Amino acid sequence: MATLRIGLLGTGPWARSVHAPALAAHPGVELTGIWGRRPEAAAALAQVHGSRPYDTPDELFAACDAVAVALPPSVQAPLAVRAAGAGCHLLLDKPVATSVPEARALAAAAERAQIASVVFFTARFGEQEGEWIAAQAAVGGWFTAHADWLGSVFAEDSASPYAHSPWRREKGGLWDVGPHALSVLLAVLGDVEAVTATRGPADTVLLAMRHSSGAASTATVALTAPAAAAGVEITLRGTAGTTCLPRRLHGPEAAYHRAVDALLAAAGTGLPNACDLHFGLRVTEILAAAEATLPPLVRSGP
Repeated sequence: MATLRIGLLGTGPWARSVHAPALAAHPGVELTGIWGRRPEAAAALAQVHGSRPYDTPDELFAACDAVAVALPPSVQAPLAVRAAGAGCHLLLDKPVATSVPEARALAAAAERAQIASVVFFTARFGEQEGEWIAAQAAVGGWFTAHADWLGSVFAEDSASPYAHSPWRREKGGLWDVGPHALSVLLAVLGDVEAVTATRGPADTVLLAMRHSSGAASTATVALTAPAAAAGVEITLRGTAGTTCLPRRLHGPEAAYHRAVDALLAAAGTGLPNACDLHFGLRVTEILAAAEATLPPLVRSGP
């Protein structure tokens, strides 16, 4: 299809470091404009990337074919519903929402509008990781899997730009990095038929799942791991032996470029991407089911 006019919603660290530069550099899109909850930040970011700020989201929707969202999930979901209603294709961040009703309303809005959607799960769009995931799904015969997705955003020695993120502080690793782990496990082992969860130290959550393939998997997710212990590892075990998710060779910008490619393809062909809103909704449903099995979190300190 012709060049896609994309607007960006959001001006935070993720928008500044990944979304805006990748959209501005992509040859298949035009970064039409930027809206943010802080108008001065939207103006500054737009100036850096040769775009323009918009005063309201709806004015931006009217000028675009698609929107990319870099906002907290509770803000993303209702704005994406409005964007879909305006006929804009959607490039969303994970999780698409942190409540099942919001995620279902968003998926329904996209269905009604017949627009394309892609949810940016970084591992699914990384070149090495994506090839590995596709290869392992094709092999099959997996008996069990374990994922560690451990960030140090809220560790005592953290210098993360997301350390002041209110939604991450509230929802923890289950909702921030849990979607990444699920995006890989579901692609290889199939849908989750049953899930339980328990708490570890700080925001750490341990998941135990049974998949439609018959395989069992576990996952440990957190944003409070010590920096020396942070990292990502996923191991599969089955009839083909043992294999591990390859380490990312490039930053998230390359994966985001591929996510934009995926949106262009879905919008141009009408064929849904594997990481569309229906998949994003399913991830939210599984996370919500896991959260429902957790005991209340006892917080210490302010």
